[in-house]
Amino acid sequence: MKLYTRTGDSGQTSIIGGKRDKDHIRVEAYGTCDELNSFVGKAVSVMDPELFPDIVPELMKIQHELFDCGGDLATVNEKAPVKVKSEMVSSLEDKIDEYIKEAPELERFILPGGSQAAAELHVCRTVARRAERIVAGLKKEEDINPEVLKYLNRLSDYFFAAARVANFRLSVPDVEYERSAIVFRGKNKK
Repeated sequence: MKLYTRTGDSGQTSIIGGKRDKDHIRVEAYGTCDELNSFVGKAVSVMDPELFPDIVPELMKIQHELFDCGGDLATVNEKAPVKVKSEMVSSLEDKIDEYIKEAPELERFILPGGSQAAAELHVCRTVARRAERIVAGLKKEEDINPEVLKYLNRLSDYFFAAARVANFRLSVPDVEYERSAIVFRGKNKK
């Protein structure tokens, strides 16, 4: 098998059910999911599986789910089955809720950083937000599986929550934005 096909040399690429220019928003959408997948792999590579026995396998699962997102976004054939389902969104919500309880309560905005693991997860968060923005733009132009947009929205929240847990487990404080007022109130604060 050859790695190169030369079929994209004219600036177009084949997708499921058609062709698009390589700079088309649909191609940008699934390409950004692919980019995010690479950053998730990088985050996994710096995380100790013994300290993160839950997060590392979740991230590996997310890599497969991002491939599913890309597959759905690369499909214009309306009869093709979708891969991203509402259960995937619910699963992320469950993990977010769990990690919010584990990490210390927030009072101020935080900056990306702290530990290397948290910094890598914050990069994932920002790329997920970019993917979400691109998919939202695509949704205005063409039909998409709406669960992909929901998934990417929750995924960025997941990365935020996981980054905070990474810092907490590594005993590294979150980096507070120094000019932030108290913007989040805990349950017991008024």
